[in-house]
Amino acid sequence: MNPSPAPVPESIWNDLGPTIQETVIVEGRTFILGRPSESDRLLDHPAVVSAFQADEYMPYWADLWPAARMLAKVLLREPWPADVEALEIGCGLGLPGIVALAAGLRVTFSDYDACALRYAAANARLNGFHEFRTLQLDWRHPPAVHYPMILAADLVYEVRNVAPLVAFIKEVLEPGGVCLLTDQDRIPSGLLRETLTNEGLPYTTAMVRAGEPGGRRLKGTLYRIRK
Repeated sequence: MNPSPAPVPESIWNDLGPTIQETVIVEGRTFILGRPSESDRLLDHPAVVSAFQADEYMPYWADLWPAARMLAKVLLREPWPADVEALEIGCGLGLPGIVALAAGLRVTFSDYDACALRYAAANARLNGFHEFRTLQLDWRHPPAVHYPMILAADLVYEVRNVAPLVAFIKEVLEPGGVCLLTDQDRIPSGLLRETLTNEGLPYTTAMVRAGEPGGRRLKGTLYRIRK
Protein backbone atom coordinates (compact mmCIF):
# COMPACT_ATOMS: atom_id res chain seq x y z
CA MET A 1 0.00 0.00 0.00
CA ASN A 2 1.35 3.42 -0.91
CA PRO A 3 1.85 5.87 1.96
CA SER A 4 -0.84 8.53 2.29
CA PRO A 5 -0.05 12.13 1.35
CA ALA A 6 0.79 14.66 4.03
CA PRO A 7 -2.39 15.55 5.96
CA VAL A 8 -3.90 19.00 5.63
CA PRO A 9 -2.44 21.14 8.44
CA GLU A 10 -4.34 22.75 11.29
CA SER A 11 -2.78 26.09 10.39
CA ILE A 12 -5.27 26.71 7.56
CA TRP A 13 -7.76 27.54 10.37
CA ASN A 14 -6.34 31.09 10.24
CA ASP A 15 -7.19 31.47 6.55
CA LEU A 16 -10.90 30.61 6.67
CA GLY A 17 -12.40 33.83 7.97
CA PRO A 18 -14.53 34.15 11.10
CA THR A 19 -16.28 31.17 12.63
CA ILE A 20 -20.09 31.27 12.62
CA GLN A 21 -22.22 29.38 15.13
CA GLU A 22 -25.21 27.27 14.18
CA THR A 23 -27.88 25.92 16.52
CA VAL A 24 -28.63 22.23 15.92
CA ILE A 25 -31.70 20.57 17.45
CA VAL A 26 -31.44 16.80 17.98
CA GLU A 27 -34.36 14.97 19.59
CA GLY A 28 -35.38 18.16 21.36
CA ARG A 29 -31.88 18.90 22.65
CA THR A 30 -29.90 21.93 21.55
CA PHE A 31 -26.29 21.82 20.43
CA ILE A 32 -24.09 24.60 19.05
CA LEU A 33 -21.67 24.06 16.17
CA GLY A 34 -19.07 26.47 14.90
CA ARG A 35 -18.07 26.24 11.26
CA PRO A 36 -16.05 28.34 8.80
CA SER A 37 -18.00 31.34 7.55
CA GLU A 38 -16.08 31.28 4.26
CA SER A 39 -15.55 27.57 3.66
CA ASP A 40 -15.21 28.20 -0.10
CA ARG A 41 -11.72 29.49 0.67
CA LEU A 42 -10.73 25.91 1.40
CA LEU A 43 -10.98 24.92 -2.25
CA ASP A 44 -8.30 27.40 -3.26
CA HIS A 45 -6.01 26.99 -0.28
CA PRO A 46 -2.55 25.74 -1.38
CA ALA A 47 -2.55 22.92 1.19
CA VAL A 48 -5.92 21.63 -0.03
CA VAL A 49 -4.96 22.03 -3.69
CA SER A 50 -1.79 20.04 -3.02
CA ALA A 51 -3.74 17.31 -1.19
CA PHE A 52 -6.24 17.10 -4.06
CA GLN A 53 -3.48 16.78 -6.63
CA ALA A 54 -1.85 14.01 -4.59
CA ASP A 55 -4.96 12.04 -3.67
CA GLU A 56 -8.13 13.82 -4.89
CA TYR A 57 -8.75 15.02 -1.34
CA MET A 58 -11.76 17.29 -0.82
CA PRO A 59 -12.56 19.23 2.41
CA TYR A 60 -16.09 17.89 2.88
CA TRP A 61 -15.76 18.35 6.64
CA ALA A 62 -16.67 22.06 6.57
CA ASP A 63 -20.41 21.36 6.10
CA LEU A 64 -22.91 19.68 8.41
CA TRP A 65 -24.28 16.77 6.36
CA PRO A 66 -27.71 15.17 6.90
CA ALA A 67 -26.22 11.79 7.82
CA ALA A 68 -24.47 13.43 10.79
CA ARG A 69 -27.87 14.56 12.07
CA MET A 70 -29.19 11.04 11.49
CA LEU A 71 -26.43 9.45 13.55
CA ALA A 72 -26.88 12.04 16.29
CA LYS A 73 -30.57 11.09 16.53
CA VAL A 74 -29.72 7.40 16.81
CA LEU A 75 -27.29 8.11 19.64
CA LEU A 76 -29.92 9.94 21.68
CA ARG A 77 -32.68 7.42 21.05
CA GLU A 78 -30.91 4.46 22.63
CA PRO A 79 -29.40 3.88 26.09
CA TRP A 80 -25.67 3.20 26.10
CA PRO A 81 -23.50 1.77 28.89
CA ALA A 82 -21.67 4.55 30.72
CA ASP A 83 -18.09 5.34 29.69
CA VAL A 84 -18.00 3.14 26.59
CA GLU A 85 -15.07 4.18 24.38
CA ALA A 86 -16.28 5.43 20.98
CA LEU A 87 -14.17 6.46 18.00
CA GLU A 88 -15.77 8.86 15.53
CA ILE A 89 -14.08 8.59 12.14
CA GLY A 90 -14.25 11.37 9.58
CA CYS A 91 -15.65 13.51 12.37
CA GLY A 92 -15.71 16.80 10.48
CA LEU A 93 -17.45 19.37 12.67
CA GLY A 94 -18.04 16.69 15.28
CA LEU A 95 -21.82 16.59 15.82
CA PRO A 96 -22.19 12.80 16.36
CA GLY A 97 -19.21 12.72 18.71
CA ILE A 98 -20.56 15.66 20.71
CA VAL A 99 -23.95 13.99 21.01
CA ALA A 100 -22.19 10.78 22.06
CA LEU A 101 -20.48 12.75 24.84
CA ALA A 102 -23.91 14.02 25.89
CA ALA A 103 -25.09 10.38 25.97
CA GLY A 104 -22.33 9.45 28.40
CA LEU A 105 -19.84 7.86 26.00
CA ARG A 106 -16.11 8.54 26.02
CA VAL A 107 -15.21 9.91 22.62
CA THR A 108 -12.15 10.15 20.42
CA PHE A 109 -12.71 12.45 17.45
CA SER A 110 -10.66 11.47 14.40
CA ASP A 111 -10.23 12.92 10.94
CA TYR A 112 -7.68 13.02 8.14
CA ASP A 113 -7.75 16.82 8.25
CA ALA A 114 -6.11 18.51 11.24
CA CYS A 115 -8.21 21.63 10.72
CA ALA A 116 -11.41 19.56 10.99
CA LEU A 117 -10.13 18.14 14.27
CA ARG A 118 -9.57 21.65 15.58
CA TYR A 119 -13.17 22.56 14.78
CA ALA A 120 -14.51 19.36 16.33
CA ALA A 121 -12.55 19.94 19.54
CA ALA A 122 -13.64 23.58 19.70
CA ASN A 123 -17.25 22.52 19.16
CA ALA A 124 -17.04 19.92 21.92
CA ARG A 125 -15.80 22.59 24.32
CA LEU A 126 -18.46 25.00 23.07
CA ASN A 127 -21.06 22.48 24.24
CA GLY A 128 -19.46 22.13 27.65
CA PHE A 129 -17.35 19.00 27.11
CA HIS A 130 -13.67 18.92 27.95
CA GLU A 131 -12.92 15.22 28.47
CA PHE A 132 -12.32 13.82 24.99
CA ARG A 133 -9.46 12.88 22.68
CA THR A 134 -8.52 13.78 19.12
CA LEU A 135 -6.65 11.60 16.64
CA GLN A 136 -5.47 12.49 13.16
CA LEU A 137 -5.59 9.42 10.95
CA ASP A 138 -5.99 8.01 7.48
CA TRP A 139 -8.44 5.10 7.12
CA ARG A 140 -5.88 3.31 4.97
CA HIS A 141 -3.53 3.13 7.95
CA PRO A 142 -5.58 1.96 10.97
CA PRO A 143 -4.20 2.77 14.42
CA ALA A 144 -2.84 -0.01 16.62
CA VAL A 145 -5.75 0.34 19.04
CA HIS A 146 -9.23 -1.16 19.14
CA TYR A 147 -12.58 0.34 20.09
CA PRO A 148 -15.85 -1.26 21.19
CA MET A 149 -17.77 1.39 19.26
CA ILE A 150 -17.11 3.21 15.99
CA LEU A 151 -19.24 6.13 14.78
CA ALA A 152 -19.32 7.06 11.10
CA ALA A 153 -21.59 9.49 9.23
CA ASP A 154 -21.73 10.09 5.47
CA LEU A 155 -18.40 8.53 4.59
CA VAL A 156 -19.58 6.43 1.63
CA TYR A 157 -19.65 9.27 -0.89
CA GLU A 158 -17.09 7.80 -3.29
CA VAL A 159 -16.66 4.21 -4.46
CA ARG A 160 -12.94 4.33 -3.68
CA ASN A 161 -13.73 4.94 0.00
CA VAL A 162 -15.67 1.72 0.52
CA ALA A 163 -12.89 -0.92 0.64
CA PRO A 164 -10.55 1.01 3.00
CA LEU A 165 -13.46 2.01 5.22
CA VAL A 166 -14.65 -1.59 5.62
CA ALA A 167 -11.07 -2.78 6.18
CA PHE A 168 -10.66 -0.12 8.86
CA ILE A 169 -13.83 -1.21 10.66
CA LYS A 170 -12.78 -4.85 10.49
CA GLU A 171 -9.33 -4.05 11.92
CA VAL A 172 -10.20 -1.48 14.61
CA LEU A 173 -13.57 -2.68 15.93
CA GLU A 174 -13.25 -4.91 18.99
CA PRO A 175 -14.80 -8.40 18.83
CA GLY A 176 -18.37 -8.02 19.98
CA GLY A 177 -18.27 -4.30 19.21
CA VAL A 178 -20.59 -2.24 17.04
CA CYS A 179 -20.10 0.33 14.31
CA LEU A 180 -22.98 2.74 13.75
CA LEU A 181 -22.75 4.11 10.23
CA THR A 182 -25.30 6.41 8.61
CA ASP A 183 -25.49 7.07 4.90
CA GLN A 184 -27.78 9.18 2.76
CA ASP A 185 -28.24 6.19 0.43
CA ARG A 186 -25.54 7.37 -1.91
CA ILE A 187 -24.65 5.36 -5.01
CA PRO A 188 -21.77 3.42 -3.37
CA SER A 189 -24.10 2.02 -0.67
CA GLY A 190 -24.67 -1.14 -2.72
CA LEU A 191 -20.94 -1.77 -2.81
CA LEU A 192 -20.78 -1.11 0.93
CA ARG A 193 -23.28 -3.90 1.61
CA GLU A 194 -21.49 -6.28 -0.72
CA THR A 195 -18.09 -5.54 0.84
CA LEU A 196 -19.36 -5.94 4.40
CA THR A 197 -20.77 -9.34 3.47
CA ASN A 198 -17.60 -10.43 1.68
CA GLU A 199 -15.49 -9.40 4.68
CA GLY A 200 -17.64 -11.39 7.10
CA LEU A 201 -19.00 -8.37 8.97
CA PRO A 202 -22.68 -8.97 9.80
CA TYR A 203 -24.92 -5.93 9.73
CA THR A 204 -28.51 -4.80 9.95
CA THR A 205 -30.10 -1.75 8.36
CA ALA A 206 -32.86 0.63 9.39
CA MET A 207 -34.27 3.73 7.77
CA VAL A 208 -33.60 6.99 9.57
CA ARG A 209 -34.66 10.54 8.79
CA ALA A 210 -33.23 13.91 9.74
CA GLY A 211 -33.37 17.52 8.72
CA GLU A 212 -33.33 21.08 9.92
CA PRO A 213 -36.33 22.19 12.03
CA GLY A 214 -38.91 23.57 9.63
CA GLY A 215 -36.82 22.53 6.66
CA ARG A 216 -36.60 19.60 4.28
CA ARG A 217 -36.28 16.16 5.88
CA LEU A 218 -34.12 13.57 4.20
CA LYS A 219 -34.02 9.83 4.64
CA GLY A 220 -31.03 7.57 4.88
CA THR A 221 -29.89 4.25 6.28
CA LEU A 222 -28.39 3.28 9.62
CA TYR A 223 -25.96 0.37 9.32
CA ARG A 224 -25.37 -1.47 12.59
CA ILE A 225 -22.19 -3.42 11.86
CA ARG A 226 -20.94 -6.13 14.21
CA LYS A 227 -17.70 -8.02 14.61
